[in-house]
Amino acid sequence: MNAWIFTGGTILTLDDANSSAEAVGIERERIVAVGALADVRAVLRGAEEIDLAGRTLIPAFIDPHGHFPDSAFVRLLRADLASPPRGECRSLADIFARLRAKVAKTPKGHWVMGAALDETLLAEGRMPTRDELDTVSRDHPIWVIHTSGHCGVANSLALARQGIGDGTPDPAGGRYLRDSAGRLNGGIEGLSAMGEMADTHFLIDRTNFRPCFDMAREEYLSHGVTLAQNAWAALPLLELFADVAAKGDPGIDLVLLPVAEIEPGFSKAGLGRDWPENRHITLGPRKLLTDGSFLMRTAWLTEPYYTGAPGKAPDTGLAYINRDTLFAEVKKLHDMGFQIHTHCNGDASSDMYLDAVEAAVTANPRDDHRHTIIHGQVMRPDQLERCARLGVTISFFPAHVWYWGDKHHTEFLGPERSQNISPTGWAERAGVRFTIHNDAAVTPTRPLHLIHTTVTRKTHTGRILGEHQRISALSALRAHTIDAAWQVFQERERGSIEEGKLADLVILDANPLDRPDRIDAIRVDQTWRRGALVYQA
Repeated sequence: MNAWIFTGGTILTLDDANSSAEAVGIERERIVAVGALADVRAVLRGAEEIDLAGRTLIPAFIDPHGHFPDSAFVRLLRADLASPPRGECRSLADIFARLRAKVAKTPKGHWVMGAALDETLLAEGRMPTRDELDTVSRDHPIWVIHTSGHCGVANSLALARQGIGDGTPDPAGGRYLRDSAGRLNGGIEGLSAMGEMADTHFLIDRTNFRPCFDMAREEYLSHGVTLAQNAWAALPLLELFADVAAKGDPGIDLVLLPVAEIEPGFSKAGLGRDWPENRHITLGPRKLLTDGSFLMRTAWLTEPYYTGAPGKAPDTGLAYINRDTLFAEVKKLHDMGFQIHTHCNGDASSDMYLDAVEAAVTANPRDDHRHTIIHGQVMRPDQLERCARLGVTISFFPAHVWYWGDKHHTEFLGPERSQNISPTGWAERAGVRFTIHNDAAVTPTRPLHLIHTTVTRKTHTGRILGEHQRISALSALRAHTIDAAWQVFQERERGSIEEGKLADLVILDANPLDRPDRIDAIRVDQTWRRGALVYQA
């Protein structure tokens, strides 16, 4: 009998009433009974019973915004240039040493790529230059991408391969950095300027994609995530996912967000072949981008950054898209019936996006569209009230509090504005339904650590950043489970422990509600996906 009963511990269903249960029964891939142990036993006579032994059972975590399987691209294919607390690179010398090690293993003429570099955490406080990368190798095109994914630096051969020269003008929404004489220094900011080097799938092909997929799957499952997301899927990446989908169940469920620019052509012609019938890999909202990143000061703000940076005057960031184009894209996608997820880091970009959404829904009213702001890191109370009125939801990025909160406090936003990054407290009080994410591989997929940071608002040095923006452990759990399911219209299938839903479950070694100040110390003991044990600590 392919059935089990879980009992003997705390069971948090995260249903509408946030109820607890004595037992949960699953059969095949569905939850079939929830409630008193005697009642569940009556439904599943002869089922094997699993003793939780005082542990806590919750619905599996759902990634509401990320870039699966990027984390494995870094580990398997690229030089990992991350700095503490994520990695080990503390200086440019460390960066160059790792790149040289990668060069030594790479045939001449082939690309060498570094990833996860964050100059704000290096001793020198700056990116490497074109000339410095040339000293690493002139025989390999070298491309080093920033941890934000919104900028990078290239050596001379990489610039030449991309047709970028000293006379190349800056494209709309991007810029090529230069020295005082106008010579390119290798730095490139903005996706439009980065070109194909900005693509998630850059240097990825069918041969190396599947091993990365499998590695990322095991990582996600080990942290209790059974529904992952790739939130920036251009046609070449969709092709790679389609290859996986054609082979059946990949061992994890995925929502893919095609980039907006491929519509309406993609909906009319697809990939030139039918999308494989696979319930595990599905197409979701369409994705738009309006601005950049706080780490490179290209998030678009209504007020200037708190301090300047070497070589940069204080300014308000950069819009990646002009107003008329954004309005046209939002209207196009809204009229086609799609949900829209839009990257808006700064409050100026959120203003522009909310204007576009309001224009679209006024011209073509549509109930329950669930258009979504991604990141919304410095949203103001008036914007949150507007979201509630327009039916716009938000996926916040509270991991920034822990990884870069101190930089926000001292450099990016200053002591006052930094208190309100990822304003989950304000959103909850405004009645806006929201989720929380890690944006992997910008920060690693670590749901319990993310929930801990959302609840405590602690930076990695222990500073409390915005105590009034704290939410309860229960609210944070919901933001990574049932609310995350709701945000992509999957709340009827997953996200809570209720009869009829998928048996996607996680056993934790402790109850997050009992120790809200130590959620990061809790561990995943088991992950169950569709009624099968897929991870055992």
